[in-house]
Amino acid sequence: MRNWRAITFVVAALMPTLTAARADDGAIIDRWYSALLVADRTELSDLLADDVRIKLEDLGVEQNKQEFIASIDNWQGAVAGAAIRHRIAKSEGGVTTVIACYDFPNNDMLMQETFSVTDNRITASSQAAIAESCDGY
Repeated sequence: MRNWRAITFVVAALMPTLTAARADDGAIIDRWYSALLVADRTELSDLLADDVRIKLEDLGVEQNKQEFIASIDNWQGAVAGAAIRHRIAKSEGGVTTVIACYDFPNNDMLMQETFSVTDNRITASSQAAIAESCDGY
């Protein structure tokens, strides 16, 4: 019985820390989509760990930080006039899964994206289309 109380105490003491970590990850992800929408290279660079790996599953592309930031020139034209809506579907163990709707001027696309966050930096990200419209968002 004594061990049970000790375990309960430790879990209760750690809960605010775990909740704060999830909230911080959510804030990082909110910043990510805000920066992505306006192609803010500086903010995106600040959010990414130096050794980040970004996988664009549908394109079969994996990028490091420098490659991703360099690709923002192309992205800036594509995202002009667009909107991005996102919601966190799941977050556990430092990995957050997001459902994101990219509303481009001529089409929209529903994506599933995952982010690994450590020390307030995105250390890994993957992106895959789940629908060719945002009807299911």
